[in-house]
Amino acid sequence: MPRPLVTDVAPPAGSRVVGFYPSTDLCDAYSIELPDDACGDPEALARFVFARSPAWMSVLMGIRDTLVAGLGLKTAHGLRELGADDGERVGIFRIYERRPAELLLGEDDKHLDFRLSVLCQPPAAAGDKRRLIVSTVVHCHNALGRGYLAVVAPFHRRILRASLANAARIGWPPQPAR
Repeated sequence: MPRPLVTDVAPPAGSRVVGFYPSTDLCDAYSIELPDDACGDPEALARFVFARSPAWMSVLMGIRDTLVAGLGLKTAHGLRELGADDGERVGIFRIYERRPAELLLGEDDKHLDFRLSVLCQPPAAAGDKRRLIVSTVVHCHNALGRGYLAVVAPFHRRILRASLANAARIGWPPQPAR
């Protein structure tokens, strides 16, 4: 089976993350093609992608939690305990806004704030496929945030690409029956 193609793209102009912060310290977006029979609900897709992240990601998050706990930053473990099943979180991410084609996730902390958009984009032209686009914007508050971001940004990029490719390999959730 060919490796699913995850491409770097600009955040789509209509995405809620575009212009979200007056200044950003990181802005990126990754896109992957959705098959015709795949679900188009951004929340269902986000839950699918983030629940099936590669196993090595859990190891990295454990290391991250150990390192940042002493700095008083929020940990992934602590965020999961806030209620991953209450409908207001997708894994460790708080849901800020639900739109028909986009889910806005994120978290605010003392060192930085971030927003993550999960957008199900319709075909751009005849013959094109729908695409799932995950965009991230980060706004740092201080030197701790900028230093933290410098360390985690390369991991963030690999994790997002790998999570999208992994979800495609597993097989996207289907459209609900009508």
